[in-house]
Amino acid sequence: MNQDADVTVVGAGPVGLVLAAELALSGATVQVLERRAEPDEAGKAGAINVPTAEALDRRGLLPAAEQVQRDMVERAGSFARMVGDRPSGGERHAPGGGERGPGGGRRGPGSRFTGHFAGMVLDPDLVDASDPDLAAHTAVDGARLVPQRELEALLAGHVARLGVPVRRGVEVTALEDTRDGVLVGTTAGPVRTGWLVGCDGGRSTVRRLAGIDFPGTDPELTGHLAVADIADPSVLADGWTWSARGAYRYGPQPGRVVTVEFDGAPADRSAPVTLEELQTSLRRVSGTDVTLTALRGAATRWTDNARQAANYRSGRVLLAGDSAHVHSPFGGQGLNLGVGDAMNLGWKLGAVVAGWAPEGLLDTYDAERRPLGAWVLDWTRAQIGVLRGDAKSAALREVVGDLLSTREGTTYAVKKISGVTQRFDLPGDHPLVGRFVPDVWLSDGSRLADHGHGGGFLLLDRTPDGAFARRAAAWGGRVTSVTSVNDDHATPTGVTGMLVRPDGVIAWASDTDGPADTTGLEAALRRWAGAPSSAPAPAPAPAPAERESAG
Repeated sequence: MNQDADVTVVGAGPVGLVLAAELALSGATVQVLERRAEPDEAGKAGAINVPTAEALDRRGLLPAAEQVQRDMVERAGSFARMVGDRPSGGERHAPGGGERGPGGGRRGPGSRFTGHFAGMVLDPDLVDASDPDLAAHTAVDGARLVPQRELEALLAGHVARLGVPVRRGVEVTALEDTRDGVLVGTTAGPVRTGWLVGCDGGRSTVRRLAGIDFPGTDPELTGHLAVADIADPSVLADGWTWSARGAYRYGPQPGRVVTVEFDGAPADRSAPVTLEELQTSLRRVSGTDVTLTALRGAATRWTDNARQAANYRSGRVLLAGDSAHVHSPFGGQGLNLGVGDAMNLGWKLGAVVAGWAPEGLLDTYDAERRPLGAWVLDWTRAQIGVLRGDAKSAALREVVGDLLSTREGTTYAVKKISGVTQRFDLPGDHPLVGRFVPDVWLSDGSRLADHGHGGGFLLLDRTPDGAFARRAAAWGGRVTSVTSVNDDHATPTGVTGMLVRPDGVIAWASDTDGPADTTGLEAALRRWAGAPSSAPAPAPAPAPAERESAG
C-alpha cells in the first residue's frame, strides 16, 4: 500500500508528541493528526515524575525543563509570600469539620518536590534522601515541577525541530487495517499509513474504531480543576481541605483551585466548565461564600473512571496514554504513565519499521507496560477510598495519615509517586536489569544521559581494555558505546558495563569483564537491538515464554 507516512499518531498531547519524536529519531516517517485546531489550554497535570524527567534529559531537553521549574517555583513562592500572613494550612478547616494532611499544603521557593496521597501532602523533611532508590536519581531534581501545558509546548518545539508535521483540525472518522498498513478516514480526506497509534485520550476514537474493549470501574465522583480570579481568596485554606461534602485544594499558584464531590459522574463530560459551575462546586465543598470573578484559561472536569484497554495492540493499530488507560488524577501518574508508554513503544515500533526487528518485538510493549498501568489504576483507586467524606473513610484517612507522617511511610510513598522503583521483568540475573538507568557520571565530567540525545542504545563500558565496546561494534548504527575507566566516583558502584535501551531501561549489566559477560552482552544485543549490522537478517522473534517474562 502506498503510504503517506510509516506511522500516523492520532493526538498531539504530550504522549503523542513524545511518541512522534522517538519515531522520528529512529528514522521513521511520522505525522501527527490532532482534532483540536489549537493546543489545549486547560490546566491538567502539575508535575512530572523521575522517569519522565529523565526521558527529557536523555533527549537534551533538561535545560528547558529546568527553566520551567524555576519559573514555577517563583510563582509558587509569590503565592506563599501572598498568603504568608494567614494561618498555616494545618490550622484551616472547612466549616462543619475538616482536616488537613501531614505536611500542610504549601511549598516554599526552595523546598523539595514530594507530592501527595489522597490530598495528604508528603512532608519533604521526612523523606530519607539516603534511600538507594532515591539517591540514584537526583540529576533531574531541578526539572520535576513541569506542568502539562508547559511540557506540551516544550515537546512541540522538539517535534518541530525533528521535522514532524502536526496536522491540526483533523479528526479520525474511520479506519481499516489492510494487514500491510492502515487506511484512515479523516475529515481532511483519507490517510494511508503503515501503522496507526491512538494517543487521543480516554474517549479514544482510534480505540473505538479498532474494536478494543475498555473494561474497568465506573466513576463515583466529579472533580474540577481551574485557575480563576477570586474576589475574596482569604476565605479559602491554602492546600487540601476535607469536609463531609467533599474536598478542595487552593494553590500552590495564585487562583488555582481543585474541587472533588462524591455525587457521581457529571451529566455531560464534554460540556465546557462554566464559572458558575466551578463557583457552585467550590462553595459546596468549602462551606464558604467564595466569589469567583473570571476563569483564566479553560477549566477541566474529571472523574475517577478507571479502565484499561483489553489489548494495547490490534494488528497494525496500537494505543498509548489515556487511550490505553484512564483513572483519576490523584498521585499525578496519568501523564507520566502515558509518556512511559510512548518511550517504550517509540523505539520498538521504529525498529520494526526500520526492518532490524521483527513484529514480535511489539509484543513486549503490552507485556511491559500493562502491569504498570494496572498498578496505577489501583494506586488511584486506593486514594479515592481514603478521600471519601463518609465516617469510615475519614477513620481510614487518620490511619493512613499517621503512616504518612513517619519517615518510612513518607519515603515509601515518595518512591512510588516519583517512579524510581519501577521495574520490568526482563531476562537477566543482574539486579539492575529491568530498572531505569540511574545517574551515571563519567570520567570526562559528562553523564551517560548526555550521550543519548540522538536516541538509540547506550553501552557503558568500564573495562580496562574496552572489551564490551569491541563486542558491540557490529551494532554501531544502533548502539553508542561510552567508555569511562578509572572513575573516581563511579556509579553505580562496581558495575563494569550496562546496556541501556532507548527508553532508559537497563537491558544488561555486569560487575565483571570476563568472557561470559561479553557473551551475555551479545545475547542482550541480539534480543533487543536485532542482528549485527553486518548481518541483514532480523533477529528471531522472542519465544512465547520469553515474551511473557518481559512483562
